[in-house]
Amino acid sequence: MDDSQNPHSKVPNYMRDDKVTQECKNLISSLPLDKDFLGKNLCNYKGFWYYPNTFQAILDAKNHFQPRDTDIILSSFPKAGTTWLKALVFALVERGKYRANPEIHPLLSQNPHSLIPFLEIDLYAESRIPDLAGLASPRLFGTHMPFLQLQETVKDTPCKVVYMCRNLKDVLVSGWHFRKRFLREMDGTTIESMAEAFVRGVNLFGPFWDHALSYWKESLDNPKLVHFMKYEDMINEPRVQIKRLAEFLDRPFTEEEEESGLVDEILKLCSLRNLSNLEVNKKGKAPCDIDFKNFFRKGEVGDWKNHLTPDMAKKIDDVMEEKLQGSGLKFP
Repeated sequence: MDDSQNPHSKVPNYMRDDKVTQECKNLISSLPLDKDFLGKNLCNYKGFWYYPNTFQAILDAKNHFQPRDTDIILSSFPKAGTTWLKALVFALVERGKYRANPEIHPLLSQNPHSLIPFLEIDLYAESRIPDLAGLASPRLFGTHMPFLQLQETVKDTPCKVVYMCRNLKDVLVSGWHFRKRFLREMDGTTIESMAEAFVRGVNLFGPFWDHALSYWKESLDNPKLVHFMKYEDMINEPRVQIKRLAEFLDRPFTEEEEESGLVDEILKLCSLRNLSNLEVNKKGKAPCDIDFKNFFRKGEVGDWKNHLTPDMAKKIDDVMEEKLQGSGLKFP
């Protein structure tokens, strides 16, 4: 079987280097370089690591994306609850349109990643200057970029940025399983090698701690712009967290909505169990060319205990304690 016939052989567009302009290549040649745990090339731009195609898309987004005042940008580190966050925000923002006819709700027939595309992995990866003018407001976008790359673009607008964060050990395990499902390059690798790369901070959009801190600090300095959420809090107190999210988005639940059970309806609609059982999420494919089914696994808090050795867990805990010291940001 050649690579074109092997379902695990196709590397997603964002991990490749076939869409990089000569100007970007020249810039990359001047940057610190390294390789991820699979041996794929990474470049470091202003403290964060990117694959060449992703870096090109980030530069294009930085140069051409013009946010509207009503835009909502959803950010996260990869595998930190991104799909869930997209579903929740879409359901919150659009809740008035479909309650009378819940059977036609877009989340029942479209994956959250189709409804809320990524800036740098979808839109600016497909076109250097995508036409976003025709999108109706409020426009919803996703991103894995650190806040540093968004800052200049959004700092003078009243648009909203929501960040979802998650314990690094669960992020690591979720990312390991995610890649194993579609990358043939994962054959023969170990989760220890991926853990070592994460501890070094040399991974896509890493280091994790700097990524999280970029949004954490901005949420403290500018709480009207950035809302910082923890995955674990959403699991433990979903009703409290979704109501806070709605208030941040200037779409608070009315007393009538709460009494009628709308909060619980949204949580049920967006639950991992419900989304993973929908036909579209079993057979569809994301814009970045990854099967939708790969975005759903356990979604549990603490699953890392089933996969990481005590030594691996301690190394991660030690580096997180060191890097987050004095910031006020803590994880369970």
